[in-house]
Amino acid sequence: KTGLRLSEIAIGTQPQARHFPRRNRIISGMARAVVVVEAAARSGSLITAKNALDQGREVLAVPGHPFDARAYGCNALLRDGATLVRSAEDVTEAIGKEAQSTQPKPVPQQLPKPERSLRDTSKLHREILARLGPSPVAEDQLIRDLELPSQKVTPELLNLELDGRIIRAPGGLLSLAK
Repeated sequence: KTGLRLSEIAIGTQPQARHFPRRNRIISGMARAVVVVEAAARSGSLITAKNALDQGREVLAVPGHPFDARAYGCNALLRDGATLVRSAEDVTEAIGKEAQSTQPKPVPQQLPKPERSLRDTSKLHREILARLGPSPVAEDQLIRDLELPSQKVTPELLNLELDGRIIRAPGGLLSLAK
């Protein structure tokens, strides 16, 4: 219901591959870091990584098998100095370093009240965990099943993932951690 639409392309324009680098330049400029998970030698992900470097952003990469063509770009980024990603902790650590290097924000006199109480948060955690099992479930389907806005569910999914309670698989699939 609330959000931001920011584009160099007119609204209603059909998606085209040639527009992706312009869109991704905006995204990388708004991000603290860019994580490249898979990139062939000629990949749009490498264009986004270059934009991020030009914008002074951190670039992180997940390594791949040296004989897998889909891993060539990530391995090249790592060779050239990108930060190695082995786990979610590597990403949060890199983002944390980036956040600490920026100017500190003034501490408010009175802390703002959280949008949701701890009881509500733990209730949502319980609901999420109750709907997940060992078989992966699509994240968007889980959000629909919970009948809550993605803005409320997605941060809780990240918290559960960082706590090691759920596992995120490629393709936006979620399952309980063992």
